Amino acid sequence: MRLYLYLERRTLLHELNPTVKVLAMLCFFVAAFVTERPMLLIPLALAVLALIHRAGAFGNVRRLRILFVMVFVMTLIIWSLFYGQGTPLFSLGPAHISAAALEFALGMALKLSTFLAVGVLFLSTTKVEEFAYALTRVGMPYKLGFTMTLAFRLVPVFVESAFTVVQAQRSRGFNFDEGGLLQRMRRYVPVLVPVFMGALRRADGMAMALEARGFQSNRQRSSYEQYQFTLRDTVALAVAIAVAAIFVGLWWSGHARVLP
Repeated sequence: MRLYLYLERRTLLHELNPTVKVLAMLCFFVAAFVTERPMLLIPLALAVLALIHRAGAFGNVRRLRILFVMVFVMTLIIWSLFYGQGTPLFSLGPAHISAAALEFALGMALKLSTFLAVGVLFLSTTKVEEFAYALTRVGMPYKLGFTMTLAFRLVPVFVESAFTVVQAQRSRGFNFDEGGLLQRMRRYVPVLVPVFMGALRRADGMAMALEARGFQSNRQRSSYEQYQFTLRDTVALAVAIAVAAIFVGLWWSGHARVLP
């Protein structure tokens, strides 16, 4: 079972400077964040999908398809019912649904789905080591950057530990699939004990390893990998900044809002 999203490819997106990829991701986040209108978010979402296709990362999108569907559908339903602005078209109990609410709900659903797609694209084309390198290059303290990237390393390890424990229990005849939903959830509770114990042992071992390697040192840190800033990095960063600037300009003028 493959837990990491990173895909070993030799595409243009994979070979970009990690700092450029981090800044471009932030630009796409800003562009999606300031936009409420679906007609503006659709081109942005299609552009992200085109980049995912170019990176060969649609396999990761398929792996997370349930998450994409849940985020889109639940956001659409919630904002349609509780937006509360605009002239009501019809009522559904205490909730009044308007055209503005439907447009805003669709925009929010596309926005969150775009956030998720941009994250999948970034993790599919960027190693954890490259992410840590980029964070230090944009001015983030090394310890803070290491802590952020540590989550990307440890979560798959914990999930793999839980999967191993479940498989070991199954091999001993323990059936996790009997009974109703609540009963099946209760059967997974004992799995948490060995997973947490293993997590504590790993944390203790990691703390000693980091201490032995001078993690608390205040000296200037070097990096084994050195990434050059090339012309394609300049072009990619310029395009990402231009996209963010266009959407921020639309928001500033009121064209990106459902109700200016």
